[in-house]
Amino acid sequence: MENIISLEHVTKKFEVGDGYFTALNDVSLSFKTGEFAGFVGPSGSGKTTLLNIIGSLDSPTDGKAMVMGKDIAILSHKASANLRNLHIGFIFQVFNLLPVYTVFENVEFALLLQDVPKETRKKEVMEALDWVGLEKMAHKKPDKLSGGEGQRVAIARAMVKKPKILLADEPTANLDSANAHAILKTMKNLNKELGTTFLFSTHDEKVMTYLDRTVSLKDGKVVSDVINSQTFQS
Repeated sequence: MENIISLEHVTKKFEVGDGYFTALNDVSLSFKTGEFAGFVGPSGSGKTTLLNIIGSLDSPTDGKAMVMGKDIAILSHKASANLRNLHIGFIFQVFNLLPVYTVFENVEFALLLQDVPKETRKKEVMEALDWVGLEKMAHKKPDKLSGGEGQRVAIARAMVKKPKILLADEPTANLDSANAHAILKTMKNLNKELGTTFLFSTHDEKVMTYLDRTVSLKDGKVVSDVINSQTFQS
């Protein structure tokens, strides 16, 4: 199976005062379509920086990051936006829902960026809300939702366009244990059903029990890359 993501000797440095902070240091990794994997490690280990580069929100200082055959470092602003709009979904620990819009409209926004026809949008939004068990809340505003419901809306918004890659940055950080497990089961099921490649950034033990592959980072370097023999099965 061909790699959907390939990182070769990726280094990322940020200017800090008169010097540099090295967030990633010579990272080489690859991921195949349909993996359910995560970057784990303490704060400052480079997890989020890796997600940002894979998601074309940032580019390497050195090395090469190939995502779906595209070299992230040489993509134009428009090409990066197209890659994200069409093929990459994002879920963050802050839900980033638009408070003046309904649940339906928040999820629909991803399809508006793709100029999807209205009737098709309606069908696909309701399908996405059904995936996360919120079809009956389509017309509620975000302030009427619990934390777990808000995160499920964020998942629906990310998955409605059926992306090839889903990037989740600490997605359970603001959830209690019951909601966290419900969210992770939903993600695992969507991974199987749609074949989407899921990559997490996390230090949450609950998330780690669901991962099929765990890449541990410390000080911007990969310290281990393990295929997990026993993970949650829905």
